[in-house]
Formats: sequence, C-alpha cells, structure tokens
Amino acid sequence: MRQMLAGLNGLGLIAVTVSMIFVEWNGGAVAAGILPILALLLLVLLAPQVGLGRQVFVFVGVMLTTALALQDSDWMVVALAGLTKAAFICAFFCALASLRSVAQGSKAIRNAGQFLARQPPGRRYLALTFGGQMFALVLNYGAIALLGNLAASNAATEKNPEIRRHRTRRMLLAIQRGFTSTLPWSPLSFAVAITTAVIPGTSWGTVFIPGMVTSFLMAGTGWAMDTIFKPKIAGHTPATLQSEGNWSLMFPLIILLAAILSSISVLYLMTGIRVVGLVILIVPMVALLWALFQLRADVGTPRSHSFRGGLKSYVLRELPSVKGEVVLLMMAGYIGTVGAALLGPILEGFGINLSSLPTPIFLLLCVWIIPIAGQIGMNPILAVTLLAPIIPSAQALGVPPAAIVVAITAGWALTGVTSPFTATTLLIGSFGNVSARHVGLVWNRSYFLTSAIIVSIWVVSYACL
Repeated sequence: MRQMLAGLNGLGLIAVTVSMIFVEWNGGAVAAGILPILALLLLVLLAPQVGLGRQVFVFVGVMLTTALALQDSDWMVVALAGLTKAAFICAFFCALASLRSVAQGSKAIRNAGQFLARQPPGRRYLALTFGGQMFALVLNYGAIALLGNLAASNAATEKNPEIRRHRTRRMLLAIQRGFTSTLPWSPLSFAVAITTAVIPGTSWGTVFIPGMVTSFLMAGTGWAMDTIFKPKIAGHTPATLQSEGNWSLMFPLIILLAAILSSISVLYLMTGIRVVGLVILIVPMVALLWALFQLRADVGTPRSHSFRGGLKSYVLRELPSVKGEVVLLMMAGYIGTVGAALLGPILEGFGINLSSLPTPIFLLLCVWIIPIAGQIGMNPILAVTLLAPIIPSAQALGVPPAAIVVAITAGWALTGVTSPFTATTLLIGSFGNVSARHVGLVWNRSYFLTSAIIVSIWVVSYACL
C-alpha cells in the first residue's frame, strides 16, 4: 500500500510538471484548464501525508479561500490563478530536483566539492563562495548539504578547538553566502522565476546583468569582511589542509553549467518562450542525458535494466520524499495569490497607496521588507506573491520594470542569510552545531547590515540610471 501511494505521489508530481511544460510551450486552453485541477488533486493527495507544520499551510489556504468566497463573487478566478501558480512552483521544483538527483550520485561532483573544501586558508573563502555558486546552480539546496558536510568534516581535522570553531564557521558562511548570491541572477533560482512571473514586462534577459551586479556586491562583501575581520589566535598555527588534484576537477561542473545555460539562452532567443518554461523542460532533459552518460551498470547487468531501475527509484522514492517541501512551496504561492486579493481592499480602506511613496523609498522597502518578513516565518515566495499585486506599476514609479525585480531579488537573497526559517540557515546551523537563529542573527548580522546598505545604494542607483 505504501509503495502504491508513493507511486501515486511520484506520478502526480510528474503529471503536474508535464502539464506545466505544455502550458509554457503554448499547449493551448485545454492544458491551461487542466493544470489547476491537477494541482488541486495533487495537494489533496499529499496533504494527509505531510507533517502538521505543512498541513497548517493547507488549512490557512482553505480559510483564506473561504473568506474570499464570502466577499468576492469572482473568488473562483483568483483561486484558479493561485492553483496555477502553485502548479508552476511544483513543476519548477521537480525540474530542479531531477538534476539534483543525478548530481548527488556523481563521483565527479563530489571530487570537485572535496577539492574546494580543502583549499588553503588564503583562497578557501573565495573558492567556496564561487564554487558554491556553481554547485548551487546544479544542486540547489543540495549544494549546501554536500559542501557543508565536506567543510565540516575537513574542519574537524584541526585539533585546536578554537581554530576548528572559527574554520567551521568561516567555511560554512562562505558556502551559504555563495549560494544566496546566485539568487538575484540565476535562471534556476526561485527568486528570479517567481519575481519575473509576477512583475509585468520582465524576463530573465532583462534582469540578468543587474542581478549579476547584485551577486558580485554580496559575494564581494562577504569576502572583504572575512578578510578584514579574520580571527587571529596568538601562539597557534592552524594546520593547512592538502587539496588533492587541481582545478581541472571543476571541468565536469563547468561543462554541465555551460550546457544548461547555453541551451536556455539559445532557445530563449529562438522561441521567445519565457526562461522558466525553458528551465522546466531543459533541466530534466539534461539530467536524463547526464544519467545516461555517467551510468555504470553492475557487471552482468544490462545498462537498460540499470537505467530503468534508476528511473523507477526516482519516481517511487526520491520524488515522493520531497512531498513536504512541495506542499509548503505550492501553498506559499497559493496563499500569497489569494491573500493578495484580500489584502488589496483592506489597504484601500485604510487609504494606503504605495504609488504615492517616493520611488527610492518604495524600492528600499522591497529590499528590506522581505528579510523582515522572514524573521516571522514568512517564506519569500509567500511574501513576494502576497505583495506583487499591490506593487505599483513600473510606469507609475517612473522606473524600468527590471528595477523592481532587482530590488525584490536582492531582498530575497538577504532573507536567505538571515531568516531562521529558510533551508539555508537551517542547514548551515545543523553543520555548525548552532541554531538557525544564531546563524542568521549572530553569524550573519554584520554581513546582512553591510550588504543590505550596499545593495540598497545599488538598487536605487540602477533605478535612477
């Protein structure tokens, strides 16, 4: 029975992903009409199987839908839009999970991670930061799990407890900050995918370059602060880890990233389909080809049998294992959409009009409000989808639409290093043997304040230019 339920979960996730691909690739009204129904059925299937914390989100979604139905005759339109957004988030997550599944079993990827984690002190932070960015594109949150485990293991070889504590903290923060600094520009990040979907007139192509600037500023700030405030311990010389191999170990990862990004770029120019639609199709295809390439069947076992076994394992075990995360992310998108329909009239009743704010103040609010919301447990997806409908148009603000995306994605990235409820801080805390709140508000406090100020200046400057 349990295996049958897991199979239904896996097939349900795949069905939503395939339907989303059809919709993104101009599959017509039929596919668009089926998509929210599939999303609803999937949530009904998964909700009883997840923990209480995830079920609370489902309960809140039901209550908000009921409240909307009681006051708005068009509530069904809003609910269907919310389910469509939930389906999109599910499909995007599953597409990234397919690549992560293959990458985690790759010996080449693990060797590259080990090489980065064993760099000498002079270049370890930079190696883990920029190496962490590359790993983040392939593994998503799995990058923190892989590199964090390697960093903690390698730091444990230091016998002096004080040096070991400092080394562990610095290595983990380099990984975390490298990961979050990819969020403003990566076509594989939820920050770019969600924000460009809710802000009209934007796409990955319009935010890539300014997003890269945000990434450089955040990564550079982390490196500068680590270098300037490097702990000095008198009378002790830390043991230097010996890295095995050379930078050629990074080539498989670089080739993989080049294949993904070039495919997305070329198809985007050829088809005009939005990048998130390309990602949902291209990433699973790359994962499939990579699995075939790196497949090493057991002696005497036909390669086709081994491949079928791996595919079956992915559908029956790996995909169903992320059902909790899927429900959380889908409900965050749905609650944000329905909640925004309720929030708009409330703000109007109080006479609050965001378009009356000076444009620089509004952009600064976008940078700061998402990290603040993260401190009370609000997922960035929920925060952005909730606020997007009440954000004034770019024309009303007198800025290019990309400027709004740059501000929001910067705030999203800052949330990733401060919120005790995000996967990044939870994972880093587990490897550093401290709480997620300690990671966000103690380890990253000075970094957050410095980066937020620098990024705020950049966001306003970009809007003005």
